[in-house]
Amino acid sequence: MSDTHFDLVALIGSRICHDLISPIGAINNGLELLQMAGSATSGPEMSLIGESVGNASARIRYFRVCFGVAGDQLMGPSEITSILRDLYGATRLSVEWQPDQAQARAAVQLAFLAILCLESALPYGGHVTVAQDQGNWTLTALADKLKVDPALWSLLAPGNARNSLQPAHVQFALLPLIAADAGRQVAHQVTDTRLTISF
Repeated sequence: MSDTHFDLVALIGSRICHDLISPIGAINNGLELLQMAGSATSGPEMSLIGESVGNASARIRYFRVCFGVAGDQLMGPSEITSILRDLYGATRLSVEWQPDQAQARAAVQLAFLAILCLESALPYGGHVTVAQDQGNWTLTALADKLKVDPALWSLLAPGNARNSLQPAHVQFALLPLIAADAGRQVAHQVTDTRLTISF
């Protein structure tokens, strides 16, 4: 993919996320106003709508980092952990973000894409740890049971064909491409209960 095409795709991702987050935020604000007013419409239905809106908002914030334009901005640890908490807080997957300093958005983008790759191998839940040491990143997933598709994970190696990729697995194509643009190479290791991505 040429730089121009990649930049255009990233801009489209940013635009979609930017345009969707406002109406979803407005729906959430409307729900909060109804609850404050003691509306008769409160109940399990409203709770379900609220949870769905919250999940959609968290996923859009996450996708904006993954698929949008990284730019030169820094992201603080509180912003990063807030996104991860909102996205994974009510799931069987927990994510521990260990870096306690602000990180370049481009590095966070790689880490978030790697988390999406790990998530695909953790359908039964598990724990992901994100660590960074002198610019080297390691993401480790631990679970009692992993579901690793070797053909899918082979896409992380440089030069492998990415034909017939499903939309749900686009992170496996993007992670090595964006890493290569940053002068990094993605590696992974798998055991029965442990899966590691490093770059």
